[in-house]
Amino acid sequence: MTSRTHPGDAHPYLRAASAGIRHHIRGARTGSPVVDRVHLDVLHAHLTALHQLLDHFAETARPPYPAAGRNLAVARTRLWQATAAVHDAFHLLPTATQDAAAECHPERLPEGPPVLTICQRHLAAGHITRRTTTPTDLNRPRTTACVR
Repeated sequence: MTSRTHPGDAHPYLRAASAGIRHHIRGARTGSPVVDRVHLDVLHAHLTALHQLLDHFAETARPPYPAAGRNLAVARTRLWQATAAVHDAFHLLPTATQDAAAECHPERLPEGPPVLTICQRHLAAGHITRRTTTPTDLNRPRTTACVR
């Protein structure tokens, strides 16, 4: 007898992450939603983790299922664009000091968290993106239509 996992029980950590986001959205709707640098840092971490997961799925799906692999690669590229936009928005929000220390300088350590975490994480995710995507792909709108 083989044991089969019920789809509702599969991947409990992904389901918990999705539930956490839904909970946060409901909480933001009841009060005045405050977009601050800490929120964007956490959201960037979530998007970066999803980007890494899609990168893995695209690479493992491509040999046996080329069309699925291409679609996952397009999704990975679009997710990178969203991650980059969140990173840019993070740096456009006001800081407590409003000085040059708030700017993104991944080549040096910025002045404490969350700047340190988001910039270093974004730089690391950028290495994955440059390994698998061309600048043209990042700037060109594409659809996920299957090519058969």
